[in-house]
Amino acid sequence: MRAKQGGLQTEFDFVLPRGYVSPDGTLHRKGRMRLATAMDEIAPLRDPRVKANQAYLVIILLARVTTKLGEVEVIDTGVIENLFSADLAFLQDFYRQINELRPEESESEEESGQGE
Repeated sequence: MRAKQGGLQTEFDFVLPRGYVSPDGTLHRKGRMRLATAMDEIAPLRDPRVKANQAYLVIILLARVTTKLGEVEVIDTGVIENLFSADLAFLQDFYRQINELRPEESESEEESGQGE
């Protein structure tokens, strides 16, 4: 499922390379991530865990934008902390991929009069 708002795709499906193993032993690989907002990138900077360790920012950010992961009911920092390193790297790359504006997107907005 890919949600659209005003013609813009806002959610993207993914499949983790290894998968998250929940406390009950269930493997969860399929998930969904939404586009990040400005607040998603600003809010973690206020978190004391980020102030103590800047590397923690990515954990909070991914927990905010990951909307589905298998049958896990709540995706929080604890879930992201317990991902295998290959899956964490995958989600970081996926985050960059869906949130960076590609040249063809910028051109199509200008052509349709929706650019600045």
